[in-house]
Amino acid sequence: MLTDWQSIIDDFKNVVPGVEFWSLRLVHDETEMLSVREDVVQPPNLAQSRGAHISFIDRGGMSYAATSALTREGLAAACEQAQRWLEASRRHGLIDATQVPRPELSGHYATDVATSWDNWSLRDKLELLQDINRSLRISPAIVDWQAHLARRRTDIRLVTSDGVHIDQQFHYIIPGYAAVANKGAQTQERSGGGWGSSRQGGLEQLAGFNFPDGARQVAEEAIALVDAPECPVASADVLLMPTQMMLQIHESIGHPLELDRILGDERNYAGTSFVTPDMFGSYRYGSDLLNVTFDPGLAPEMASYGFDDDGTPAERTHVIRDGVLLRPLGGVQSQARAGMNGVATARACDWNRPTIDRMANLNLEPGNSSLKELIGSIEYGVLMDTNRSWSIDDSRNKFQFGCEFGRLIENGELKGLVRNPNYRGISATFWRNLAGVGDAGTFEVWGTPNCGKGEPNQMIHVGHASPACVFRDVEIFGGE
Repeated sequence: MLTDWQSIIDDFKNVVPGVEFWSLRLVHDETEMLSVREDVVQPPNLAQSRGAHISFIDRGGMSYAATSALTREGLAAACEQAQRWLEASRRHGLIDATQVPRPELSGHYATDVATSWDNWSLRDKLELLQDINRSLRISPAIVDWQAHLARRRTDIRLVTSDGVHIDQQFHYIIPGYAAVANKGAQTQERSGGGWGSSRQGGLEQLAGFNFPDGARQVAEEAIALVDAPECPVASADVLLMPTQMMLQIHESIGHPLELDRILGDERNYAGTSFVTPDMFGSYRYGSDLLNVTFDPGLAPEMASYGFDDDGTPAERTHVIRDGVLLRPLGGVQSQARAGMNGVATARACDWNRPTIDRMANLNLEPGNSSLKELIGSIEYGVLMDTNRSWSIDDSRNKFQFGCEFGRLIENGELKGLVRNPNYRGISATFWRNLAGVGDAGTFEVWGTPNCGKGEPNQMIHVGHASPACVFRDVEIFGGE
């Protein structure tokens, strides 16, 4: 935690004008990235961000401003800017801002770290990445190979004019490795070790990503995929592993349920949603097997937290139960606009952005089927693992996704590899065809650190945990 934060808060209190309500959100973010590509150590990257975001509510208006000048003069200038925006907000605001619930509870949240980033020397980390590179380079057919390891720490302090005081400290570990194989005109990539994902915690989280132990298998699979036949074109069953379920949940449940998107806020950037406010409480989003929760308390998951960035306490809640849509992903401002209950998902990517509705930990709850039982339930289909491409329309309805890895399933048994496995569908139809949900033994914690939304854009981390799942009557196809 920054030792000078209290002095910044004291300076702010000396310059803040007499408004009905104010909040001050202080953020310090630091990321360190190490990587080795084709046996060559890449330049280390260290990034830091530090600043303050302020918000005012006064006489029905709401405004905000931000600054990295954390002096009394810088904070005063930001307050003057926020005051100017208050006038415009009073004239053009969508709601009476005084009706938006304010934070009431103080508290603290901190990531549990068993093995600190600093427990390993720089030499140790680079030697590990070099060892992974050697494990990936198993054949001349491997034409590109790399491994990375990063950590991120974010400290946030939120204080308000009502006396609320919230401290949260987050630690993330960001690993991964990948290999590219080529033979003639055919090129295939396979990734692993947490590539494209992250977890909260310290270096102890690497084992959950099979980092570094799965490196050689990744290279072997990349080579095998080069010679594998194309994924067949058919209407078939699909068994999606958790690494692909992450993307499926993200795009066809997470984004459609963000309340500000439902209210039209994203239409000129990333689209709207096929979901409408009248659907909540009755709409059949999926089969009876579909149970989806907002769960901010799954400790290693990327978006676990005690409070959202507006200061609302975060609690586990079903957003879909037994296939029926129950509530949107929306913070207190959107809830006030829509007159609906939401969840604590008002989030900002940094100090220089206001909060908007963002999915956080959005998880598909485990069922009762083992992986063997899921495979045994399929007469003809494809197992697909690890996303590599995605496309979805502006209403988050029609989609087309591709995976790195596929295996045929015939008469309840796994068969050979297929390359370029792709599938497409329509969100509601697809989820209603959910026919099998894996048990806790198939459940894995994943997520993405780079979900983009908002104008100006906000890149933020979200978590998705899921078991393996079977879907019936899916349109599948290859890449040729």
